[in-house]
Amino acid sequence: MDKFDERIIQLLRINARQSVSTIAEQVSLSRSAVTDRIRKLEDSGVIRGYQVLVRDPAEGEVCAYFDMSYNDVQCKDMARILRSIPEVKLCHGVSGDTDMMLFIRAPNMARIHALRDRIGQIPGVSRITTHVVMAEYINAFAQS
Repeated sequence: MDKFDERIIQLLRINARQSVSTIAEQVSLSRSAVTDRIRKLEDSGVIRGYQVLVRDPAEGEVCAYFDMSYNDVQCKDMARILRSIPEVKLCHGVSGDTDMMLFIRAPNMARIHALRDRIGQIPGVSRITTHVVMAEYINAFAQS
């Protein structure tokens, strides 16, 4: 193995799905030379394979509903503020004691907590109640 092989391996470790052209540019070799080197590294057993790492669903995203109330703020203004938070997937103005229902999707509970704190600091927000989704039984919006 030479410095080119080492760099190719380094690049493949970062992203094994990047194109040979991209790797060739970064190591200053032709596409065919990089293809040959990768094939030799695979044939010799230096590269033993490629894998897909899948997150366990139990460790997956956390979804929650925030029902919130606020004072002296119009719904459209609150929605404009909330639109800047990428984890807010749905925002509905509702009737009753609650002003808005938010559907939140975050990578973990710590992020849910941080979002609750962030939204709670928006001027005018008077109450947030969090409902963590424990299971999903029906989702007519899910893609098949």
